[in-house]
Amino acid sequence: MKPVAVIALLLTLAACGVDGEPVPPQVNSTVTLSSSGMSVGTAVTLGRGPFRLGLGAAL
Repeated sequence: MKPVAVIALLLTLAACGVDGEPVPPQVNSTVTLSSSGMSVGTAVTLGRGPFRLGLGAAL
């Protein structure tokens, strides 16, 4: 199984509450302007206690 698929599966299980109370995801987006152009990034993170899982993409 690909690493991205494993992370997506774990995020889905944590978000649906299979191991207890559902955890709402945090969504962060950034837009960066520089002299070389513009870049956009988005990340979705789930956390419980000291553990955090995240998945992000930059365009």
